[in-house]
Amino acid sequence: MNGIDNQQVEQGSAFVPKFDAQGLLCAVAIDATSLEVLMVAWMDAAALDRTIETGLAHFHSRSRGKLWMKGETSGHVLRIKEMRVDCDQDALVLLVDPAGPACHTGARSCFYRRLEGGALVRAS
Repeated sequence: MNGIDNQQVEQGSAFVPKFDAQGLLCAVAIDATSLEVLMVAWMDAAALDRTIETGLAHFHSRSRGKLWMKGETSGHVLRIKEMRVDCDQDALVLLVDPAGPACHTGARSCFYRRLEGGALVRAS
């Protein structure tokens, strides 16, 4: 991996994100204040670069096959407060300040239902 061994990836300070075979990296957006999980999305290299450059969460839409900024139409952007990288650098946690609901349904979080007895029920 770019001449960097596993120990350096897992213990060092070099940021060398490990994209999957489709060129994607999993990103979990969490409210920086409440620590509520807001959404999970995918980033390609372009989305990661734009996120770092702008401080606003950008993702790769697998269904549309293109780069998109969260909130580009709704105004409900996710301002990055901190980016955390997991040990093998194949996933990110984005601690964010949300400017409105994170879910396209209008729910604060995409995780607004829980599985109960084989059925989905709205979480309180």
